[in-house]
Amino acid sequence: MSYSGKFIPKNAKKYLGNPSNIIYRSSWELKFMNYCDTNPSIIEWGSEELAIPYYSPVDRKVRRYFPDFFIRLADRNGTIKKYLVEIKPDKFTKKPIKKSRRTKAYLQEVNQYITNQAKWAAAEEFCIDHSWEFLIITEKHLKV
Repeated sequence: MSYSGKFIPKNAKKYLGNPSNIIYRSSWELKFMNYCDTNPSIIEWGSEELAIPYYSPVDRKVRRYFPDFFIRLADRNGTIKKYLVEIKPDKFTKKPIKKSRRTKAYLQEVNQYITNQAKWAAAEEFCIDHSWEFLIITEKHLKV
């Protein structure tokens, strides 16, 4: 079930960015937004508020990647941690299975996989440079 809409936070002060313009693009993103908004450990969060440049091997251009979420939280020891989070269907995190015929749909899957890998490598590097962590969350993590 995939849908989109505007999210209205209950705790607008926790939102990094304009709290009146929070857009979700899937039920999984909506579920994660509710989690961020209501979890007392999460001090601050944002949705697509950060742009990371990356090189796209598909079209050989430098593009911008907007990770789905940024969160800042206090862990159980009180240590502040920062994360970039991408919400993706599990099937998009795996290399496409090679097919005997190279259909248009298969080539699109391959290009999407290659693009995602480039985006996520840039996000990992950004996080290493800033002492953050990069997480990819799927429906398996969200228990949808």
